[in-house]
Amino acid sequence: MAGGGEIGMILIVGLGNPGEEYRRTRHNVGFLMIDRLKMVQNFPDFNFEKKFQAEIAQGKINGQKAILIKPQTFMNNSGKAVGAIVRFYKIKSENIWVIHDDADLPLGTLRIVKNRGSAGHKGVESIMRALKTQNFIRFRIGTKPTQSGKIPHRPSKEMAKFLVEKKITLAQEEIFKKTIKKCVEAIEMTIKDGPEKAMSTFN
Repeated sequence: MAGGGEIGMILIVGLGNPGEEYRRTRHNVGFLMIDRLKMVQNFPDFNFEKKFQAEIAQGKINGQKAILIKPQTFMNNSGKAVGAIVRFYKIKSENIWVIHDDADLPLGTLRIVKNRGSAGHKGVESIMRALKTQNFIRFRIGTKPTQSGKIPHRPSKEMAKFLVEKKITLAQEEIFKKTIKKCVEAIEMTIKDGPEKAMSTFN
């Protein structure tokens, strides 16, 4: 990052639910983002590693060693996979970056935060419990529809069902594609210039 020098392995986590039935849902934008990052940065294909309960790809971004993962534990148990990988590779908390959906942010919005509470996101809560800290970087991708869309109030069982089951429309997919492109750029800047620079640029 800014200032040069080796900062150790970076772990970039995309949150989602495994299975074809969840692939085009709002809750899976973390998976979509990780897939895009893998492609843009020419990482090898994901391999499922049973001991981590996650799909994993290793490579470099701007010369920095990084691991991309998609936990296969289902969203609410994401911490099991993240915790296992963090312990195995001895990754520092500041080098853990989590990408996830955020129903509090308008569709197409990107926000980068560090050392912040989960705001009710079950996947993030699971990671915080596993790591015993909230001091990691999160890339929050907005999933709240425009005013013409109808979304349940948060928090509620209706909200959870909406995020997990409601498919992304073609129009929304175009918005997500632009946001995902922006998120890739934000990750590249975070590695090159540090999180503060990325936050001031993209938030």
